[in-house]
Amino acid sequence: MTTATAASPYQSYVYAYPHKTAYRRLPDRPTLRALWADEPKDALSLYLHVPFCEVRCGFCNLFTRIGAPDGLTGAYLDALERQAGAVREALGDSGPVRFATAAFGGGTPTFLTAAELSRLCDIAEHRMGADLKAVPLSVEASPATATADRLTVLAERGTTRLSLGVQSFVDSEARAAARPQRRADVEAALSRVREAGIPVLNIDLIYGIDGQTEETWLRSLDVALAWRPEELYLYPLYVRPLTGLGRRAGTDGDPAWDEQRLRLYRTGRDHLRAHGYTQQSMRMFRRADAPPQGADDYACQTDGMIGLGCGARSYTRDLHYSFDYAVDMHEIRGIIDDYVSRPAGDFAQAEIGRRVDADEARRRHLLQSLLQADGLRHDAYRARFGSAPDAHFGAELDRFADRGWLADDGTVLRLTPEGLAHSDAIGPELFSPAVRAAMAAYERK
Repeated sequence: MTTATAASPYQSYVYAYPHKTAYRRLPDRPTLRALWADEPKDALSLYLHVPFCEVRCGFCNLFTRIGAPDGLTGAYLDALERQAGAVREALGDSGPVRFATAAFGGGTPTFLTAAELSRLCDIAEHRMGADLKAVPLSVEASPATATADRLTVLAERGTTRLSLGVQSFVDSEARAAARPQRRADVEAALSRVREAGIPVLNIDLIYGIDGQTEETWLRSLDVALAWRPEELYLYPLYVRPLTGLGRRAGTDGDPAWDEQRLRLYRTGRDHLRAHGYTQQSMRMFRRADAPPQGADDYACQTDGMIGLGCGARSYTRDLHYSFDYAVDMHEIRGIIDDYVSRPAGDFAQAEIGRRVDADEARRRHLLQSLLQADGLRHDAYRARFGSAPDAHFGAELDRFADRGWLADDGTVLRLTPEGLAHSDAIGPELFSPAVRAAMAAYERK
């Protein structure tokens, strides 16, 4: 990872901190019961990871495999159920255990059949105790797998938000991103989502694709807007190692590409705002009259996260932990095969993770607040950490302010419009030296 500069707006997308490439094997393998013993458990987030996709997009570096041999998805759900039982037992019964949010991600959860999706919901409800009809439940889907029978199951089980990975409504751009799909098929999937009656539809779009112009970008935006989605996520394209596009000549760090992405971002931002959407972060835009959904981004930055599945993270206040991580297809298959073969007892300890000390906790709180449009309240930071933000991060905040990226009215630290545009530079600049070193030393696989 490189250090962010004012001339380099696209360092990396900070969706979790510390990043998983900073995790390492935990020599003490602490038990989950010990890890969760003193944690508040009355407002947990639950995340179930399904590591399967029908195809792998060229830009994707998520933990997922293409397809599944006969029986693998069933074996995976068997393992997920064993893990859920072990985790729920580790949470204990000394106090109330309640889940405030839930999400199914991947991969593509709707790669599972309708019957398997029903079983996934059963695991969340009957094994973990989450009341899916009483809390926000977000599910990720692809157009090809958003079939009527699957959507019916999700709607009946309480799904409040369905996120559809479209990326582009221009067929040539979809092919350029190594995502083979046709606009007609995508719109048919959108029609099925609306017919299912799920309250919130999110559409993901990508800018910076090879051959994309402001005209074609606006065309995709307008097609999306015609469906009046409650949310839209606009993602800049990244070319990452070990991905389909990453095998081609790299363009990261190319000033012309950076400028193209910034130009398309501003075009998209202004277009959505003109059509009644409010900006929640660099990526997220919500229709002004959309129903509230609780914490954005599945609360993935919040302490008290229970992740189930071999690609999921879990967060306590002092430790973030997961299973092994990989991008290479062969490595991913090996990790999934290991996961499905584990007996229940193997899920009772944390194996891979990173300790979160006081400095990292402050950095994480600053990141998760500052990268949202609402910003960071001084009083909230002071109540949690005993000092003002500039007592811990004065040099960094001054640099952001000097660049015109940060404003402080004495009550809230908030990114300016230009600061939001540079979120992918601001986030990495706040990483600790120790996390930077761990990420740099990580051996990609």
